[in-house]
This record gives sequence, C-alpha cells and structure tokens, in this order.
Amino acid sequence: MQYEQALDWLEGLNRFGIRLGLERVRAMLSRMGDPQRRLRVLHVAGTNGKGSTCAMLDSILRTAGYRPGLYTSPYLERFTERIRLAGEEIPPSQVGRWAERVREAAAGLAESPTEFEAVTALAFAYYAWAEADPVVLEVGLGGRHDATNVVESPLVSVICSIGLDHQDRLGDTLAAIAGEKAGIIKPGRPVLSAPAGPEVRRVLEAAAHSAGAPLHFAAQELAWREARPTDRGWQGTLQGRRGIYRGVTLPLLGRHQLENAMLAVGAAELAMEEGLPVGEDAVRRGLAAVRWPGRLELFPGRPELILDGAHNPAGAAAMAAALREHFPGRRVRLVLGVLADKDAPGILDALAEAGPQLVCTRVPNPRTLPPEELAALARARGFVTVVEPEPAAALERALAEADPEELVVAAGSLYLVGALRAAAVRYGGEA
Repeated sequence: MQYEQALDWLEGLNRFGIRLGLERVRAMLSRMGDPQRRLRVLHVAGTNGKGSTCAMLDSILRTAGYRPGLYTSPYLERFTERIRLAGEEIPPSQVGRWAERVREAAAGLAESPTEFEAVTALAFAYYAWAEADPVVLEVGLGGRHDATNVVESPLVSVICSIGLDHQDRLGDTLAAIAGEKAGIIKPGRPVLSAPAGPEVRRVLEAAAHSAGAPLHFAAQELAWREARPTDRGWQGTLQGRRGIYRGVTLPLLGRHQLENAMLAVGAAELAMEEGLPVGEDAVRRGLAAVRWPGRLELFPGRPELILDGAHNPAGAAAMAAALREHFPGRRVRLVLGVLADKDAPGILDALAEAGPQLVCTRVPNPRTLPPEELAALARARGFVTVVEPEPAAALERALAEADPEELVVAAGSLYLVGALRAAAVRYGGEA
C-alpha cells in the first residue's frame, strides 16, 4: 500500500467515530502476532501534560543511548509525527507497509476498527519490527478502554494531571475521569502520579491497592529546590528520587512544565529500578534538549508570537499563568478557535486576565465552534472581539494590528495550531 492510500484508508475509518473498547484492537494484534508483547513500554495517561511528559521522557531516553519509540496524538502538521523512533518520524513507506498488514488483520472482524485502533496497531507492529526500546506510549482518550491499554505489563505507568474533559465519554466528575485514567494501572507494576486532590487521590489509591501496584506521587518524592523562569523556559535544581540534578535547563514555558518534568524524571528513575539504566547526565541533557512544538511555542519577532494547544479550561488557565510568569506586564492579543464540544465559556473565563483583545476564528475541523458564537460568548465576558473566520487571515490580522512589544498568542485547539504552525515558522523561524 502506498503512503497516500494508507492515509486514505485510515481516514476512512473516521466514519466509525470513537468507540472505546479493546476487543477490536486485541483481535487485530493477535492476528499480527501480538507485537506489543515484545516491547518494553512506559504508558502515560492524563488530561493535561501527557504529551509534554512523553516528549521529555523520549528526550531523556535518547540522550541515555536508547532507541525509544514515541507514540503521541494528535499530530500538528504531518501524520508521521505520531509515530517516532529515536527522534525520527516513521518513513511514509513504512506507514504504507504496516497499514496494509493492519488492514489484512482487520478483514473479517465483526466490527471495523476505528482510526485510532488501526493507527495504534500499526505503531506496535512498526516498533516491534524496528526493535524500538523502550516505547513511550501516550494514551489517546481515557485509559481503561483506550486502544493503547492492551499493554499488559508496562515498565511504569504514569498518570499526569487530571481535569474535566471529554465528559461525554469519561464521566462528568473528577472521580469518574480518574477511574478511567487509572485503568492503565497493571498488577504489580509501579505507578507515578501527578499531584492530585483528595477525590482523585482516593480513586488512584484504590485502583493501585486492588492491582497490588506500588503508587508514587511525584510531589512527595521529587521537588524543585529552585526554579527561575526565563523568557525561554526554566533553570533550576531538581531533587529526584535517586539524586539531585543541578543546573537543569528546561526549554518549555509554563509552571505546569515543572510538574511534567518531575513526572518524566520520576518515571525515568522508576524505569531504572525496573532494569532500564538512565544516568544523571542523561536526565539533565535530555531535559535541556526537549522540544514539543505547539505547546507554548515561542517564535521571535516584533511582536513575538506564541502557539499553544490549550483546548480546555485547565489548559487555558495554565497558558494564562505562563504568560504572566514569563512575560510579566506584556500586553497580549489572542487568536482563538475552539471545538464545539469543548467548554468554550470555561476557556474564555480562564483567559480573561490575559488581555481583552481577541480575534475569533474557526478551527479547521468539522467540529469547530462557529467564530461568531465564540465572539458572542467572549463579548459577554468583556473581550474586545473581531471575527476572522480563516485561521491564517486571523493570525495575519493579529500580527499586523499588534504593537511591537505585545505578544500575539494563538490557541484553543491543536488542530488550529497545526494549521498555523507553517506560517509561524515563516514569521519567526523554527523555534
């Protein structure tokens, strides 16, 4: 199968929507020889921060001399971003090769797989063939019934920050959502969690106890002794579970990335205890080298431009806090596009302190909230709004109207960020 044919087939599976459950992906993988069983996996779930945590883990492991797989979603600009090996995207020829194998494995199933199930099976097959070791595996949605949860015995399970998102599928309380995320906890395997409130903590503790899984909370076992914000990220000293990492540079904006870094380092240390050696220098150099496009990604210029995929109230609040901390006193002009199934009022409330100037646009996705509706919600909250439906035109307008010392920030959906990133690179260069 050619690359373009593979993408057409995978995209065609979208018509089956999101159907959580493991039966279909297990059946496909069984027909393919269960490639996931030949992989050492670090499994990462959560509402916010799991992509950044995965990127840091991948960078640390590559610096330590491993050839890790990195499986994430969604992609920003190219499908091949989702499946990486030793820092390189999967070659298009390999997408075609393994998509053909997955299609053969899916033939005759009682139900057709979803796109995410097929892509997950493709990734497992590719990583097993290429002898990736280990694989940093990001959950797509939830955890318990997510296609990635066919992994039976991960080196480490990581649960990042939990918040309200995808309530239609995961439940409308933090406890319900935590229960879904806790589904990646496996018998006897260590678990590392982000700081959690009492409601979430009780759920995680009960799940870990039931599975006989050692549960660690990052904030209890790791700590930043000092962390100084810069206009490019953070510098400081991190107290790990196994030692002190001095002179750490973290080139990611936002205080929430300090928590994600603790999770990545803590997971690497737990993996070390499970037979995956990672040295102190690899941790320090891996954090310094991490890149995670589209997440508070800064592009130089006058005005400076930031792209961020904040797509729920917690993500928007983290973005607003990062702007205050790294760029105190700077005026902000927002370009915002939101999907209709997201909490647009909550996102706007979280961004209220960022600044009143807002250009409302559509997300290049059929589920977009019409920008006129977004503008009406924003005006009711005191924003000064204009509507520019085309994303590229919205960004161009914001950059043209902003003062040189302002910040222009485009956010609200990774689909929007992906559509704008090429223009951002042309504007300010590769970040």
